[in-house]
Amino acid sequence: MGQPSSNHQPWEVLGSREVYAAPPFLSLHIERVRLPDGRVVEDYHRIEKPDYALVVPVCEDGRFLLLRQYKHGVRAVGLYPPGGHIADGESPLVAVQRELLEETGYTAGHWHPLGGFTADANQGGCRAHFFLAKDAQALAAAHSGDLEHMEIVLLTPDELQAAIRSGDVNALGAIAALTLALNSGLVNNGRLNDQESRRVSTHR
Repeated sequence: MGQPSSNHQPWEVLGSREVYAAPPFLSLHIERVRLPDGRVVEDYHRIEKPDYALVVPVCEDGRFLLLRQYKHGVRAVGLYPPGGHIADGESPLVAVQRELLEETGYTAGHWHPLGGFTADANQGGCRAHFFLAKDAQALAAAHSGDLEHMEIVLLTPDELQAAIRSGDVNALGAIAALTLALNSGLVNNGRLNDQESRRVSTHR
């Protein structure tokens, strides 16, 4: 991979004003920015949303745990990994461990980070953090407090890939997390490879 061209320089923010705020869900800013060639854009729109984390849990029998639920943003029912917004002061790991327990009643013994990514390279938005979890098992009753009804679905690796291809997994973040997990080299027939797994305390 070559070195980046000197033409690729950060844009200079000359001013910013908030035009809409709905905490904690989102805020919209209009920025005045100067491009590297000197041109000035008077109304560049930037969206800010809270960062979130998703986990791809693998149960002891090698099946993947997902949630079937209605998402109003896409006006459809689909399959999604557990997860949610990261609260102020929380690390992505602590947040996603909390979400897994609240949404499913499951915990997991071993966790492996799959990376953090910007959700929208143009408008900003937020960062999405993905994790793969080993040996997920039921501990308590689910108690998410969310608006939507959630149904736990357990899928083999082949069933999971078929669900992605068929469109049952209908959100880009969910597809990214699941595909990273399937291609991480840490899953063998649905199980994490113990020699490759990075162990992280669930109490961190």
